[in-house]
Amino acid sequence: MSNPLLKKLEDEIRVLERELNHELPAELKKAVAHGDLSENAEYTAARERQDYVRARLGQLAKRLSDVSLINYNNIPRDRVSFGSKVLLLDVDQGIEIEYQIVVSEEADVSQGKISTSSPVGRGLLGKQVGDTATVQTPSGKKEFEVLKLSTIHDTV
Repeated sequence: MSNPLLKKLEDEIRVLERELNHELPAELKKAVAHGDLSENAEYTAARERQDYVRARLGQLAKRLSDVSLINYNNIPRDRVSFGSKVLLLDVDQGIEIEYQIVVSEEADVSQGKISTSSPVGRGLLGKQVGDTATVQTPSGKKEFEVLKLSTIHDTV
């Protein structure tokens, strides 16, 4: 199964590795050529960027490892879980909302993608069609009924 999140993480790692191994050393070399490093803003900026890129690469490597370990066979076929698309009824407002449950890097509420770690995402995990979920949101408690569900297995 091709995983777009893995590709996204790998692409960002590739870009940052190129910056760390090629572009930043060139910037540092150029800044050093300007002389006194104690008052050299270019050198300081390049070193700070280098530290940031190293830290971000560490985070991405860990996340890539975590995502690579997702066992799709352990994802339920009949309950809301990672990768599920759900059609919900907002019980209080009487409106239907559709969400896809994704990992935090892919979350984008404007596109209907909510994270497994968001309040609504957590509240929906494990629910089946017909179940209701009461979720504490920043704007107060909301109640959702699961009207329709397709899991990651339905889309593969």
